[in-house]
Amino acid sequence: MTKHTSRLCKGYLTKKESDGAPLLCVWFQVVTYAPFTLFPSPVPKDTFHQALAVQTHYNRLVDKISQDSSFLEEALSTTIKVDDFTGRLFNIYRHVLQEGKTQSIVLGLNRSDYMLDQNGDGSASLKQIEINTIAASFGGLASHTPNVHRHILKVAGRLEDSKRILDNNPSAGLAKGLAKAWELYGSERAVVLYLVEELQRNIFDHRYVENELWKRNIPVIRRQFEDVAKTGFLDQDKRLFVDGREVAIVYFRNGYMPQNYTEQNWEARLMMERSMAVKCPDISTHLAGTKKVQQELARPGVLERFFPGEPDVVDQIRATFAGLYTLDMGPEGDKTVAMALAKPDQFVLKPQREGGGNNLYGAEICQVLEGVKQSTERMAYILMDKVQPRPVHNYLLRLGTPLKLSTCLSELGVFGAYVRHGQDMVLNECAGHLLRTKSDEHSDGGVAAGVAVLDNPLLV
Repeated sequence: MTKHTSRLCKGYLTKKESDGAPLLCVWFQVVTYAPFTLFPSPVPKDTFHQALAVQTHYNRLVDKISQDSSFLEEALSTTIKVDDFTGRLFNIYRHVLQEGKTQSIVLGLNRSDYMLDQNGDGSASLKQIEINTIAASFGGLASHTPNVHRHILKVAGRLEDSKRILDNNPSAGLAKGLAKAWELYGSERAVVLYLVEELQRNIFDHRYVENELWKRNIPVIRRQFEDVAKTGFLDQDKRLFVDGREVAIVYFRNGYMPQNYTEQNWEARLMMERSMAVKCPDISTHLAGTKKVQQELARPGVLERFFPGEPDVVDQIRATFAGLYTLDMGPEGDKTVAMALAKPDQFVLKPQREGGGNNLYGAEICQVLEGVKQSTERMAYILMDKVQPRPVHNYLLRLGTPLKLSTCLSELGVFGAYVRHGQDMVLNECAGHLLRTKSDEHSDGGVAAGVAVLDNPLLV
């Protein structure tokens, strides 16, 4: 299976020198396979193709939101008062708007996530869980899982099923977007900067996309926020240089959680946003992926604002929406609180956070809302209908975990890549898909959180 985890672990020999100091200090790497299902999980063919078909519309929607400052200001006006992290991001956004954007090239690499909600007649409806506009992961590993399941099915004597595993190469699709933006930037010496964490557990997922860029002779460097803060600067034309290298694209694989930032890192983020480098995502696209924006899009008439004269596009997008409800102060928010407290098992309480493992369910909803129902702190959350997918059975392979048949739930992700140059959309594509599966014992959490595992759809 594809290698997944890279971690630095400190190890000390126990033998001591006469002065009491350790004889030797060793750093070593630990690598393990990415967790995966033994067999591919069934996914209805119609809903799968529905998710792929709507992705280019979601690409356009995210891009349109990122250009609409009045909508972002209105949509996030309450959230930024009570959520410090979103407020800090929004302060950078305001700074960039006031100063004037320096780069007309916009690059978006996103992933829209769905689950299949059971209908009363036994059919299933595609419902969006969220859209990730920053550090959308597992495109690299998902490019290599089809061959794993093809091999397993052949060994299991299921040759016909092995032929039904779809080709899937998000690595190439995401790299195509990066390559197009790099080409438009117009400097062969300029690099793509991967902004990463110090200890990157998901490094091999990055590397597959990175290697696609090297195949195109596009240079890549990997740096942390601290490196940008120490060695980064803008020249008089606002070109960004890090370690003496001109940066064409800053690809954020870090920076989506509060713990990613020190004051120094916030200053580095502002410098990058002010620069000529293409940002993936830029600050406005980052904000377009917040949960509050997701909730506002579900209000009547909002999609029509972004797609005037395109009712078919509006219908396709709206068909994927689950119920979404505001927790702003006032009668509408009060009604949402009462609804959630009355039937907490029917909803999910979502803060403005990425990275998995942040959502609240059941008794947790009551605990939080009882504490904030009369406070503006409730505006840091939105409420969403809890999607009720039909369980399947599979074996989840994870290092150190006993192998057993589990009752599982799956989540389908669809990758999108787009590049806009000025007002011209020069690339807009569905870049591939991802299926993640977890035991129904867990309400929330993805692969990186140690809950879900990688999977492949077997279309039925």
